[in-house]
Amino acid sequence: MIYSLNGKLIETEPNAAVVECGGVGYKCTVTLKTSAALPQIGENVFLYTYLALREDAADLFGFLSKEEMNAFKLITSVNGVGPKVGIAILSEFAPEYLYTYIAAGDHKTLTAAGGVGPKLAQRIVLELKDKIGSAPREITVNNSSAVNISQLPKDNVRSAVAALVSLGFLQVEANRAIQGIDPGLPTEEIIKLALAKLSLGKF
Repeated sequence: MIYSLNGKLIETEPNAAVVECGGVGYKCTVTLKTSAALPQIGENVFLYTYLALREDAADLFGFLSKEEMNAFKLITSVNGVGPKVGIAILSEFAPEYLYTYIAAGDHKTLTAAGGVGPKLAQRIVLELKDKIGSAPREITVNNSSAVNISQLPKDNVRSAVAALVSLGFLQVEANRAIQGIDPGLPTEEIIKLALAKLSLGKF
């Protein structure tokens, strides 16, 4: 099992990064969020990794944070969610927001991710809602500590999204706009910051 890579970033693609370690280049599939946060080509990078083994292939997935890697392990534990769909989901939702939507039973929002239809979204909520719950705790996957959700975003996040939708923005646009905004802020402040991002197209 390759747990992590620490080396020089030698190539990037929208959903991939190649890290050179000991003269060998390792190509990792990454989320759009990890891709956007990668350093410049030629600089050093550290990625947590997950190796998915199949009969005909071995695919390596890379993550800048342990939180994102653990969310990937959690979401791909759902029947029908393969690694590629897991990457698509985490490209759309940061882990803390993903947990919030699942805990709230909001399967409709999950369909914004590529490859996630209504039935699969409902299955994700069904299989993971009880694991996540609403109480602060750790989720375990395969008997190992997987997800620390001691501080899930509160109802003000969902209220802000609802307000943005009522203003005429698409659900997907509203979800993307609030990501990166401190979920502990008052609803009005979240809406104000999200509107600023939407007006500039920075989401």
